[in-house]
Amino acid sequence: MSEVASKSPDWDRLFESAAAQDGLFTTQQAASAGYSPQLLAHHLAAGRMVRVQRGIYRIVHFPAAEHEDLAAVWLWSRHVGVFSHQTALALHDLSGVLPSQVHLTLPAPWKKRRVRVPDGVALHYGDVIERERRWFGPVPATAPLRTLEDCAAEHLPPDLLRGAALDALDRGLVARDELAAVESALEPFGGLEP
Repeated sequence: MSEVASKSPDWDRLFESAAAQDGLFTTQQAASAGYSPQLLAHHLAAGRMVRVQRGIYRIVHFPAAEHEDLAAVWLWSRHVGVFSHQTALALHDLSGVLPSQVHLTLPAPWKKRRVRVPDGVALHYGDVIERERRWFGPVPATAPLRTLEDCAAEHLPPDLLRGAALDALDRGLVARDELAAVESALEPFGGLEP
């Protein structure tokens, strides 16, 4: 008998994991807390938990959170993804961008993996170092400067990129001398100043 199978279920441990992730937990976290697949199925049938997506569940009595949808995507990435591009712009409340997809940057080695990407998620690959991250509740996003640079590199429409950069400047989130990549991307469209 494996260690997980012989361990008695520890609701407090499972709840602690879920509490840090907007009420969500993974199959692996459940197994670490002593919940076998059969016990998970029992709790699902009893209505104590719901399946959010493959391998990710939600404790039903946990209060709904603002970024729960992003937390599910972050759990899918095994805690290594960082929300980026237009999704990070929206999290930072820069510009009026309303992303049609969730943008997630994964470490470069993930590019070689074959994974089933959740619907509505656009993947990018690259390393995001710690100082380039900001936290929004339980989920990380790229810092404003990294976000603007990523959007410039991916050719965000000029009006949106300009608006986001000017918002970031006005709010003191970036310095003008840090925006070389943004200015270069906007040069053919009249530059940074409207």
